[in-house]
Amino acid sequence: MLTRLNISNIVLIERLNLEFGAGLNILTGETGAGKSILLDALALALGARGDAGLVRRGSDTASVTAEFDTTPASVREILNEVGIGCDSDTLILRRTISADGKGRAWINDCAASVKTLKAVGDALVEIHGQFANHALLDGSTHRASLDDFAGRNDAKFYEIAAATRDAYREYNAARRRMDELNDILSRATIEREFLEHNVAELNALNVQIGEEEELATQRMAMMNAEKDAAILSDAMTALAPRGASLDAAVYSVAHILERIKTSPNPYRDQIDRLYEIAQSLSDITDELKPADTDTASLESIEERLFAIRAAARKHRIPADELPAKLAQMTEQLNAIDNSDAELKKISAEMSKKRTEFDRCAVMLHDARVAAAEILRKRILDELPDLKLGQADFITEISTAEPTSSGTDNVTFMIKTNPGMPFGALHKTASGGELARFMLALRVVLAGHDGALTFIFDEIDTGISGATASAVGARLGRLAASGQALVITHSAQVAGYADRHFKISKTVNNDVTTTSVCEIMANERLNEIARIISGAEITPEALATAQTLMKK
Repeated sequence: MLTRLNISNIVLIERLNLEFGAGLNILTGETGAGKSILLDALALALGARGDAGLVRRGSDTASVTAEFDTTPASVREILNEVGIGCDSDTLILRRTISADGKGRAWINDCAASVKTLKAVGDALVEIHGQFANHALLDGSTHRASLDDFAGRNDAKFYEIAAATRDAYREYNAARRRMDELNDILSRATIEREFLEHNVAELNALNVQIGEEEELATQRMAMMNAEKDAAILSDAMTALAPRGASLDAAVYSVAHILERIKTSPNPYRDQIDRLYEIAQSLSDITDELKPADTDTASLESIEERLFAIRAAARKHRIPADELPAKLAQMTEQLNAIDNSDAELKKISAEMSKKRTEFDRCAVMLHDARVAAAEILRKRILDELPDLKLGQADFITEISTAEPTSSGTDNVTFMIKTNPGMPFGALHKTASGGELARFMLALRVVLAGHDGALTFIFDEIDTGISGATASAVGARLGRLAASGQALVITHSAQVAGYADRHFKISKTVNNDVTTTSVCEIMANERLNEIARIISGAEITPEALATAQTLMKK
């Protein structure tokens, strides 16, 4: 729902801050007061095209901000796609236009394209009148509108629609499998040679998940062991300088000292320690001897590891995915080898799924036809009071390509005079006639998950009296569960307002300014009386105005 509209320097509007409420918001004013400017400004905030002509004379920049208190799921989806956050229900759309024609747009204070702004605006507001951007004039929305109406009038409709979606999903999956198989078979000769070679190669390799990592670890360990052996060899060389081992040299020193003639030998302790040192050196030398490196095992591991990595590079996948690749190519090869049987199997499955989809689609079609008849009756009941008694309405349901929504195209068709052919809704009616017809259609379709705010302009063109009163009553019904903003010249329509705003124009020092203010009680009574009698408000006009005020 639109809660606030702030306008700055738009044509005749210098600065304007409006607060709207739920229900029926009526705007009235004398001809030329600036009602269309108000809609121009709002449309700008909703993504309409803007130009420098909207900027108030003498101003550098014009701006308009529209604030909404609800952010529907459809809008959140649009914002998510463009990366704009929406942490609360409040939604603020802002647009500026400079005197040189350049403009910018923001959504919740985040810069946005005008295209995004328009997409959000179309989801929030539906304007009936000169802008003609309301969703029902887009034929692609008619099926969803009819389906929503059908669902609210037939408890089983949504079950049928859901069954149709499920049946189509299963049929479409079978069709895709058939297409994939046919695609494989169309390339069977080339594919067979390619697959046979690669399946044989991968079968021979027989790669296991995790094997590459294990082989790499073993290879690294063996390479490190080889390096360690070289270091030990260097150490052994250092223990035997010039070819003689250190333990033998120490033994030799001990044996020489044994020849001392003095008894007892005064170097007995040193001789014993030399023997101990010689034995320790001998033991250390034995312990440091490098083990033989298993060169054959290292070569075998490297050969296996390199073969696995080459296969992974060839198929452009990690090594651990080679078993899955083998299974996939084996399945493709089997599909080629068993093409006839597989084709028959998938064809039978697809035929079965299509039969089920067709059954559901027929049920859905019949439900739409029944709903269309109810819709037509209810709309025709609305038309006479709206001075459209000669008009007629039908829903054309034609055959379309299968989708998850069935096999129906839906188009709302009208004719405004007897003897004329039916035509698509947006190509037949125009002006106030279109606005009144759209009002009838919207009232009957009330509850459709579309725009939350409706704006009607020129809906009272060419009508008065009972017809205008009927229009007002229907606007009230439409706005009862949401919000409608209506610019009107009709006292009967104005009488149904939940909130009434008066648009005025003043001229000071050759400067024209448009202002808008909410009016209540006597001010509202006088405004409705002015609409009835003109500039001079008569007692009779006041009395009539009193009878027209419904709120």
